[in-house]
Amino acid sequence: MTALLPALGGALLVAGVIGVVVGVRRVPVDDAAPRRRRLAARFAAVDRQTKILAGVGLVGGIVVYAITHWLVAIVLGPIAGVGLPVLLSAGSSGHVIRRLEALEEWTRSLAGVLTVGVGLEEAIRMSLRSAPEEIRPEVTNLVARLRARWGTVAALRAFGDELDDATGDVVAATLILGASRRGAGLASVLESLAQSVADDVRARREIEAERAKPRATARWVTIITAGVLLVLAFTGDYIAPYSSALGQVLITAYLAAYVGLLVMMRRMSKGEALPRFMGERAREGARS
Repeated sequence: MTALLPALGGALLVAGVIGVVVGVRRVPVDDAAPRRRRLAARFAAVDRQTKILAGVGLVGGIVVYAITHWLVAIVLGPIAGVGLPVLLSAGSSGHVIRRLEALEEWTRSLAGVLTVGVGLEEAIRMSLRSAPEEIRPEVTNLVARLRARWGTVAALRAFGDELDDATGDVVAATLILGASRRGAGLASVLESLAQSVADDVRARREIEAERAKPRATARWVTIITAGVLLVLAFTGDYIAPYSSALGQVLITAYLAAYVGLLVMMRRMSKGEALPRFMGERAREGARS
């Protein structure tokens, strides 16, 4: 019983930290709704993959507890099942690069349509047919706004906000200038801009390839370490000291330190997006 209480305390401490992190996230909550309904709504908002990973982690934690008698494994299992794939994944950089490639393709297509002598608004409507899937929702909204008699400049500003990328701001700003001045040569400008976006995509791919190397190293170190610990778990002698009260506290601290290093590594390899120069956030940054 004396060994069980410290282990339970360490597990509750880790669960409390996770609860604080989840609790500070902003989520729309109806204050009038009963507590059980709010909890059920939060659970329903969790995607299916996360629930599966948490369930697999819980089963793994129970198995580890049955072998090692580490009570903390029951709590840390679901946390590891959900958290490790996030920490060791490539993140959203690949999605961003694919969107930029789609933006390049759409810009070239729009330039090609403009060469036949149609106006900018009509060219944008015609470009919807060949818009890439990655940015089709944004192009669809842009066309819908133009058909709803929005001003061209206002519709293009909203288009840039939906793209939410510095390169997207450059494309939107170029189209806004073209809509304001109505001069010749917009097609050639868009062709040059598409080439610039292609160069940006190439540079981002090279940077992402370099960032992927430490993530792959950390992934393999984690897999090998977990495999070694699993093999040692069947020996009995090596992990026996960690079944005590002090051992449960130490294993929790070791795992927390390892997760902290993974978080630091992910932040270092993630990089920061280029600041936008259009939109509400850019105006707020300029005022501050």
